[in-house]
Amino acid sequence: MPTYEYQCRSCHRRFERLQSFAAKPVSVCPKCGKRSVKRLISSGAGLLFKGSGFYATDYRSSGYKKQASEESKPCSGEPKTCSKPSCSAKPKSDK
Repeated sequence: MPTYEYQCRSCHRRFERLQSFAAKPVSVCPKCGKRSVKRLISSGAGLLFKGSGFYATDYRSSGYKKQASEESKPCSGEPKTCSKPSCSAKPKSDK
């Protein structure tokens, strides 16, 4: 929901209200009670990302992270134990 900024034309008090888009604008000043409030055009709140970085993997489940960690480990090179599709040690076919 957006925050709207208002100012009373009578007492010049400025205030903000958190309202839905469908809500009617405020018309009565909370300080003086007069119906002389106008909605101001304000810059609004910016979207801030703080921290070391935000990636799609930051909020993954622990099971996903464990599986990804296992898949990123180097291959053992043993044809019988390695099941990774990218492994160069392919099992020999019995003919």
